[in-house]
Amino acid sequence: MFAAHAAKLTTDAVARDPALDARLRQLAIDHYDFVWRSLRRLGVTPPETDDAAQRVFLTLAQKLPSVEGGKERSFVFGIVMRVAANVRRDRATARLREVPESDATSSLSHDATAETALAHAEERATLDEILASIPEERRIAFVLFEIEELTLVEIAEMLGIPQGTVTSRVRRAREEFRAAVTRHRARNKGV
Repeated sequence: MFAAHAAKLTTDAVARDPALDARLRQLAIDHYDFVWRSLRRLGVTPPETDDAAQRVFLTLAQKLPSVEGGKERSFVFGIVMRVAANVRRDRATARLREVPESDATSSLSHDATAETALAHAEERATLDEILASIPEERRIAFVLFEIEELTLVEIAEMLGIPQGTVTSRVRRAREEFRAAVTRHRARNKGV
């Protein structure tokens, strides 16, 4: 049902203009990985990430005629932030029972590939846990700067805030990240 609705929305939004259709396709190609990673770093878990990414592009399809050329990435990230917030809110409201990645992977066989997959899953879970400990406004700036490697100017433009505010948020998030890593290491060593 969602797929049919998504196809209708996309068709309605861009069917009138082949140029918009081509622009949407190119934006999806150019920004899908960024959207997916950003959703993950903003707290959207893997079972929900693909659907959330699809919602981002459906919203983009509807709003595409009003998106100024050259500012698509900022616009897309704004949609990503709203979709991620909605997913987290919906999850909290529904109080879904999720199976942690560590439980899901515990049934894997112990060959080298399974061990590698488990190690990667544990690393992702650890990074997600550490990032989740940073307040959202600082986490967003930190992820965009440190992980997505955007400049402070690009982040300021994307978030619509002064560059000095971005600098401050990144600095504070770095401190919080280091402290969270230290806490995590201490916990793992039994300290």
